Amino acid sequence: MTGILEYSFMQNAFMAAILVSVACGLVGTYVVIKRIVFISGGISHAAFGGIGLGYFLGINPILAAIPFSIISALIMGITSKKVKISEDTAIGILWSIGMAIGIIFINLTPGYVPDLMTYLFGSILTVPFNDLFIMLILDVVIIITVMVFQREFQGISFDEEFSHVIGMPTTAIYLLLLSLVALSVVVMIKVVGVILVIALLAIPAAIAKQYTYKIGRMMILAVILGMILTTGGLYLSYLFNLASGATIVLTLGLGFFISSLIQKVME
Repeated sequence: MTGILEYSFMQNAFMAAILVSVACGLVGTYVVIKRIVFISGGISHAAFGGIGLGYFLGINPILAAIPFSIISALIMGITSKKVKISEDTAIGILWSIGMAIGIIFINLTPGYVPDLMTYLFGSILTVPFNDLFIMLILDVVIIITVMVFQREFQGISFDEEFSHVIGMPTTAIYLLLLSLVALSVVVMIKVVGVILVIALLAIPAAIAKQYTYKIGRMMILAVILGMILTTGGLYLSYLFNLASGATIVLTLGLGFFISSLIQKVME
């Protein structure tokens, strides 16, 4: 295991796995509790529009995906609250539009578009140091926001109607939570890609929820589980020469399956 850390790209990959685990553990906990996994998937796919825009403008696609993902999250949140159509319909429409915008921008980009598949399906082995720095900054923003708005996030996650009755600006807090989901998606794109982000965001928190209902403990456990399963999947992908993003997601899925069996036996 220690031998593979002699390579700089593997060092970057393991650092990316740790940074991703922090984001998915903290934000994923609220995603699972509030049951907004589907809207999180919509945000991740809409983020592809920002990636296409980045290619078209000749800038880092990750940087372009940040504002695009946040705007997409806000539009989805407002649409699902204000427009008189079902939430899943609104998310599905915006999900498709975001992907279509990304494809159009990539089509308009002159020349060959490199590394496109890494943004769709992930390639943690190719994460450069610059992207690690961006991921670190986004993690810091997520941690600070969760600490400052911990009470409000808990309120809308467990009982949004009661939180509204006692005077909490629930819509604004909900949109802020979706913005954190958008930032988390950007953190994870290079690791598992927009197609598989939803698994990394939901599975560690879903496993943690099987063992505790306290938010703080659930977050810590989700972060730890994310680190173990993500780095484990990364090591397996290196060992057997498999696609890193898919192997990480399969490892997460196996972890959830084993945890569910353990819970069933303990009942």
